[in-house]
Amino acid sequence: MTEFWYTTFPTPGRSEQTARGIEDAGWDGLFFPDTQNLSGDIYSAMCLAAKATTRLRVGTAVTNPVTRHPAVTASAIATVQVESEGRAVLGIGRGDSSLGYLGLGPSPVDEFEIYLDRVQRYLRGEPVDLDGFESSNAWIGATGLPKVPVDVAATGPRVISVAARHAERITFAVGADVERIDTSIDLARSARETAGLDPEGISFGAYVNVACDDNVEIARSIIRGSTGTFAHFSGMSKSTSSGMADAAVFRHIGENYDMANHASGAAGHMTAVPDEFVSRFAVTGSAGHCVDRLGSLIGCGLDRLVLLTLSRDSDPELTQSSLDRISSEVLPELR
Repeated sequence: MTEFWYTTFPTPGRSEQTARGIEDAGWDGLFFPDTQNLSGDIYSAMCLAAKATTRLRVGTAVTNPVTRHPAVTASAIATVQVESEGRAVLGIGRGDSSLGYLGLGPSPVDEFEIYLDRVQRYLRGEPVDLDGFESSNAWIGATGLPKVPVDVAATGPRVISVAARHAERITFAVGADVERIDTSIDLARSARETAGLDPEGISFGAYVNVACDDNVEIARSIIRGSTGTFAHFSGMSKSTSSGMADAAVFRHIGENYDMANHASGAAGHMTAVPDEFVSRFAVTGSAGHCVDRLGSLIGCGLDRLVLLTLSRDSDPELTQSSLDRISSEVLPELR
C-alpha cells in the first residue's frame, strides 16, 4: 500500500500539535526539512512529534552531508528511532537552503557518496574508516530496534545511482512527471544490478507539489513557491534538464534561483515562469484531478508520495482548505 507523507517546516512549540493533526487526518508520515536558518531543529521536533503520536512515521526531508558529522547524524536519527519505537526515517540529499544560507553550494556527489556510506555503517553498527582512524558507535546496535532506513532525495542520474547502491529508499524530486519517474526507476534498478545488488530490493517514492482547489489559479498560488524550489533541482545542471520539454524553464530557475526568498512564490526566479509550467510540474486543481494525476504516479510503482502542500508565502486559509481537501477527498480515493 502506498504511504502518504506530509512535509512542513519544524516550528518550535508546534511540533506535537502538527504531528497529532496530521496523524488524525490519516497521513502515514511527517517529514521535517533540515534548514537551520529558516526553522527549528529537526531532531528535537521529530522526538516531540513521535511522543505525541502512535503510528505516524517521522523523518528528515532532507538533511545534508555538511552541517553534521556522519557520526552525529547517525546518533541523532537513532535517538529518534528509540523515542518513536521504530518509526524513524533518515531522508538525506546533497543540501539546498541549509547550505545556501551559509554561503555554500550542494555537496559534490563523490563527497555525498562517502558521507552516505559512513552514515550507513554507523547505523548498521559497523566500524567506519575516517581517513585512517577507525570509528564506531557504542550504543546504536544495543537498542534492539530495526536499522533506520535511509531515504535519498534524488533528481539527477549520478545521485540516483549513488542512492541505488547505498540506500534502502530513493524519493525522486523530478515533479509529477510519469515519464521521468519511470526513467528514474529504471536507472536505479540498473545501477543496483551493475553493483551486484537485487534490482527489486529498494523502495521508491516521489516528492510532489500539490494543491487542491476547484479554481486552478488559487491552487497554483498555494504551491507556486515550493514548486520553484523543487523545479530548480532539475535546473542546477544542463545535463539534468537536457532534452526535457521544459528545459528552458528549469535552466532559468536553476541559474537565477533567489535563495533569499527560498520556497516563496514571490521569489525572483518565479516571476517569468508560466502558470502552465506550475501545473505541469506540480498537481493543481480539483480533488478528482489530483486523484487522477497522483494515481498515475503511483501506477509507476511508487511506494510513497511525499506531498508538498504549501509555500512560505501562501495564504494560510487557502492552504488549510487545500490540505483539508487533500486529506479528506484525495487520499481516501488513492488508498
